[in-house]
Amino acid sequence: MVANHISWLDIVVVHAARHCRFISKAGVRHWPVVGTLATGADTLYIERGSSRDAMRVVHQMKQSLVQGDVLAVFPEGTTGDGTLVLPFHGNLLQAAISADAPAQPVALQFTDASTGAVSFAPCYVGDDTLVRSVWRTLCARNVVAVVRFGVPQHALGRDRRVWAVDLHAAVQSMRAGH
Repeated sequence: MVANHISWLDIVVVHAARHCRFISKAGVRHWPVVGTLATGADTLYIERGSSRDAMRVVHQMKQSLVQGDVLAVFPEGTTGDGTLVLPFHGNLLQAAISADAPAQPVALQFTDASTGAVSFAPCYVGDDTLVRSVWRTLCARNVVAVVRFGVPQHALGRDRRVWAVDLHAAVQSMRAGH
């Protein structure tokens, strides 16, 4: 699964909608509570900025996909505020290409149930702290997570960069309600 990334809450929401293993930055392993839960869910951790570690994780991902695991990645590489989908990085898609596994686009959004407007309460962006984001989310009323699953697609000869652009377009389209 390939999804846009807004918040720490995305992991809970996606996991509730479809059991999967996540790929996460290594630092999450040391977060209080979240790190324990992520590790318990068999998350694969990657050291950002290390091409050697990226190759290791892509190999682990390929093996997991071949064994039938469902993996979830946030190819934006960071969180956004939910108004736009940031460009997708294609590096981790190499695992799906190598395993000849499909990628399913997943569009995430948080809305206010009473108005239908985008809710920024769960956002975890920039200088925000995890504690502040969690508190804001817990204090917000009527926040609804909207998860849209697109049609799984195979690479079909596309390299990871081209496929990333196509998956990005699919996620954007789903977020627009198409």
